[in-house]
This record gives sequence, structure tokens and C-alpha cells, in this order.
Amino acid sequence: MTNGWLYEEGIGESRAILIEGGEIVEAMIELPGPHGPGAVIAAKLIKVQQPGRRGLVRLADGAEALLAPIPPGVTEGATLNVEIVREPLPETGRLKRAKVRPADGPPRPAPNLAERLNARPHPATGPDLFEQAGWSELIESALTGDIAFPGGSLTMSLTPAMTLFDVDGILDPAALAIAGARAAGQAIRRFGLGGSIGIDLPTLAAKAERQAAAEALDAVLPQPFERTAVNGFGFLQVVRRRGRRSLPEILQADPVGAAARALLRRAERAGPGALTLTAAPEVIACISPEWRAALERRTGGALALRADAALAISAGHVHRSQN
Repeated sequence: MTNGWLYEEGIGESRAILIEGGEIVEAMIELPGPHGPGAVIAAKLIKVQQPGRRGLVRLADGAEALLAPIPPGVTEGATLNVEIVREPLPETGRLKRAKVRPADGPPRPAPNLAERLNARPHPATGPDLFEQAGWSELIESALTGDIAFPGGSLTMSLTPAMTLFDVDGILDPAALAIAGARAAGQAIRRFGLGGSIGIDLPTLAAKAERQAAAEALDAVLPQPFERTAVNGFGFLQVVRRRGRRSLPEILQADPVGAAARALLRRAERAGPGALTLTAAPEVIACISPEWRAALERRTGGALALRADAALAISAGHVHRSQN
């Protein structure tokens, strides 16, 4: 399998993976939306929170964002163009506002996933290189937070304050700390996690053992990032830039939508002809007329949707007519 980025323009989402040694080391999903980092949009300053430094703006589509700094001479009620620095991020029950900064140029869309990566397109026919590299397993672990590694496992939890990894396993504490820190570093990269990240390793009394665990993370997680040392309780904190939602944030914020888009991907790869998609009622309800029409265009056949209340949201399946 060739190393490098692969890209798919899916129905309802774009997706990309970076393959190294036959495995996925980075994965991204991008949903349609106007607030990607790099977009420049018109805004109105609606509140000055700290003169000259920070304020609240209303974007052209009605969403609110945090502006820093406030340009000289711009007062409440004034309009200006702003660039998205951080897209809106999901939190429990709400979205954290986007962050923006003043922009000199005219409005422009954000660069899309393919433009940012300059990735090779992955055709919907032929070998499924995404699946061969472990795409479905990766999506499942991002949804559940359960990540296995030789000798142990990680439990990943998304919280408003930080993403937390709990390390457990059958190895002795020093070996488990090294393996767990390495697995956590690989998961951070693979899922595109940003912001504050905590890793709860086994308690280690010896400083050399704690340093070895930290070095194991350093070896697999590319810069830039900052981290603490492993403290006496086995806790290590990592901080990475956070401009976009991570893969787990996207999937866990809308698991039904994620299941519907995954089902459409399988349907597109089923080959030309009439298709029947059977899935849980909420998944079927999530497939919009636009998505349905897009699948019919791509496969060249009619599409039938069948709801089955006995199915879990991840258990949908595709049947292709042989006629």
C-alpha cells in the first residue's frame, strides 16, 4: 500500500487519511459549513468586552464569534471583515463560539480539505484503501473512546475542559506507562486532537521511569505541542493548537449523522445499479433528499430506503439489485 494522503469527496462529508506502513496515522473528516479556519466573512461588532483587545461580533450568517484584537477606531455597531481562526467547537449542550481576527482582504471561503492537503483522490471503484488501512475500526474507536494497544487499552473521554486518556492493562507499571503514553500520542495524532489533553498513566515512583514514558510520547507525536513532565501520580498533560474539531468531536456530537454518512459511503462503493439501504429509523431519517439524489447520480440507479427499528444505528446495510 502506497504511503501518503488519500482523499474522498463523500456525500455529506469529505474525508482524508495519511497512510504510513499500511496504517492510518492521521485521519480527518470535514463537514460542510462556512466557519472553517481561513475563511474571511463580514461581521458586526455587537459588544466590546475589553476596549482595544476583545469583543463579540455577529457574523453575516447570524452566528456570534469572539474577536481579538479590536482594530483601532472600530466601535460597537461598526462592520468589518474578520478571518476565522478557530471554528465553533462542540461542548455539552452548546457550541463554543468561533474565534476571529480582523482581516484586510475581501470575503473568501476557507480552503477545503483537499486544498489544504493536496491529497490524491481515492476512487469509489477498485480496492478500498481506506478500509484496508482500518478506516471502520478507526471510526469505531473515535466514537466509543475505546482504543486497544498490545498489553493494554486507552479509554478516551471528551470533556469541556480537556480530552482525557485513562491507561489500563496487564503490563508492569513502568512498561504500561511507556506503552500507554505511546498509544495516547498515536491517538492524539490520528484523531487530530487539540487543546488541553490529559493522560493518566500508572503511578511511577522512579523519575527515570516517568521520563521514559514522556519520551515515548515525544517519539510518536510530531511537534508543535507543549507538555508537562509526568508527575508522581502518573499524570501527563499535552497542549496542542486547536483550530478545528477533532475526529471524535465530529463523530460523537452527531453519531446518527455519522452512521448515515458511513452507510452512504458503503452504498457508493457497492457498485452501479439500484440499491436498498436498510438502517435504524433515525439513520434513515437523517438521509436528506440531497444526499439521496447525490447517491443516485453517483451509482446511476434508483435508491430505496428501509427503516428497521431492530437495528442499532451502526448496523445499517446495503443491498444491490442484480437486475
